[in-house]
Amino acid sequence: MVISINDKNISKLIEKGERLDDRNLYEFRDLEINPGYIHETADGSAMVTLGDTKVLVGISTDIESPYPDTPDQGMLITNVELTPMAAPHYEPGPPSDEATELARVIDRGIRESGVIDLEELVIEEGENVYAVFIDIHVLDYDGNLMDAGSLGAATALMLGKLPVLDEEGELDRDNYRELPVNGLPITLTGSKIGSKILFDTTADEEDVRDTRLTVTVKEDGKVVNMQKGESGPLKAEDVEEIINTINDKAEMFRKKIRDAVKEV
Repeated sequence: MVISINDKNISKLIEKGERLDDRNLYEFRDLEINPGYIHETADGSAMVTLGDTKVLVGISTDIESPYPDTPDQGMLITNVELTPMAAPHYEPGPPSDEATELARVIDRGIRESGVIDLEELVIEEGENVYAVFIDIHVLDYDGNLMDAGSLGAATALMLGKLPVLDEEGELDRDNYRELPVNGLPITLTGSKIGSKILFDTTADEEDVRDTRLTVTVKEDGKVVNMQKGESGPLKAEDVEEIINTINDKAEMFRKKIRDAVKEV
């Protein structure tokens, strides 16, 4: 990999505890949450802007046959779209490895937190269940897609709704009930560049990042999911620092989401 002059400057700044945009290492960029952004065609949605990163999340529902190994549970499927519209280095076509990892980590954070009771999505055990699709479209990329996508998914789920069944057992798109959501898990990512831990990395910072750790925490502070990315090492004290910081910041993000949802 060729290291540019700008990359070297970023690394040197971070070693001094500074950043190009004058934030401190733990500081997040401005966050804007627009819930219910898609009014007619989604069963829950949100637009999230984090600095210059922008993602649109939409929820849709359908009736599917359950997975053979979980006949007593509904389905949760998360997809991430990375297209050239978001950044020139993304290519059209099948999901990239980055998109697949994003989808899996966001999905696992939701699933392992138990925020959705999948058993309540069963229509007829072993035959028909609700399938909840979370589609995350990246509109503008400037780093930290994991956190932006996760915050968007959490907001959209808070507004999620299920169409009831009509007399023929088909979805009645004129009548809905609330999606069974319990709690509000928060997924955030700590990154390491050189010897320093920082949060909410920009695209330029991610170009020189050594490693990252994404963590999902429940409202009681319990860690339910962790995913390390990239090849650099993390010390035990790094992991502890990241988890503690995420727990410290989680309530702030919960408040932002809940305040935004109240406006819908």
